[in-house]
Amino acid sequence: MTNREKNDVRQFDRRQALGLMGAAGLGMASAWGEQVAGAQAAPPPNPNAPVAPWEPSTSAPAIPTWRTELKQLAPNVWTYIQAGGPNIPTGGISNALAVAGPDHWLAVDALGQPFHTKAFIAAANKATGKPCGRLVNTHHHGDHVAGNQFFLPVEIVSHEYCRDEVVKMAAAVPPGAKFPKREGGADGTEDRKIAIPVTTFSDRMTYRVGNIVVEFLFIDPAHTWGDIVAYLPAEKILFAGDIFFNYVTPYGHNAHISKWIEVCEKINKMDVNVIVPGHGPLAGKKELAQMADYYRALIPEVKKRYAARMTPGQAAADIKLPKYQNWRGPEQLVNNVVRLYAEFNGTLISDVLVEANTKAAQEYNALKAKRV
Repeated sequence: MTNREKNDVRQFDRRQALGLMGAAGLGMASAWGEQVAGAQAAPPPNPNAPVAPWEPSTSAPAIPTWRTELKQLAPNVWTYIQAGGPNIPTGGISNALAVAGPDHWLAVDALGQPFHTKAFIAAANKATGKPCGRLVNTHHHGDHVAGNQFFLPVEIVSHEYCRDEVVKMAAAVPPGAKFPKREGGADGTEDRKIAIPVTTFSDRMTYRVGNIVVEFLFIDPAHTWGDIVAYLPAEKILFAGDIFFNYVTPYGHNAHISKWIEVCEKINKMDVNVIVPGHGPLAGKKELAQMADYYRALIPEVKKRYAARMTPGQAAADIKLPKYQNWRGPEQLVNNVVRLYAEFNGTLISDVLVEANTKAAQEYNALKAKRV
């Protein structure tokens, strides 16, 4: 196994961590954004109520199509990019990283659907000729940790905040849960079990995978209060997790949006040539800046409507960002407006704002329906 440097690292006994999982499948809608098949208890309400989708724009810049592939970035370094583009569903479709050493490979993020995770593991095992020996989660959202169970019994590592949130998810799991059937993602028969990180850190951790140095860094709250990035300084590669959405509308969810912009600015100052986003195709600093510009364009629009005492739902229905309309998931604007309103009025917390999201989505949908 690789040598590692730890800064404020806490080890958790694997048996104790697995005990926290229980025998349940994973069914918390606030984590996974979908209903649980085969559950014996009703899941909590969806914290991100469905929003009417936007129509593509013929005047907005078009986005490319990208395919699913295990792409080599440097000797012994690969990224697993999942397909997307116009008219291709991207909900819960994320990316991962593989770094190979002499006897095993290290995974960064586990993806969110059984078929996706198993395909990633199989592709990386074939490319490296080795098994996976360790998994690191960049944050706690289901499209990045729901696949953890398929990596066991490897060690799973995360930021402290991420582990705390995953433990909460495990406690909310009803017995007998299955992955919901999803074309290309799950056949509906797979038990849904949550594998909790057993090793945590608060600031940074460095692994040496063979001769490759991989630095895991907590920068600041951004997409969540516990985002970490994987930085390979010699290769000038950064795996950004959901700090970076490329051609996909960034998702506020648990975000602190103003600090998220600051984090993008910090990454821009790093010695990096290649950035792997949590969602979307391979990119660099230019594309990361474009994502930050989405929020820079959105914030003043939201501030105007906040000052005018419009509700978040009214504001979202009134705002137009034509430049970004063809990005996948433009309706995430509603969730982003809710997070910004909470910033402005001093009520922002790390948790998803379930009630505010639901109310805003309902009001937004009603207003949009009147305009059709």
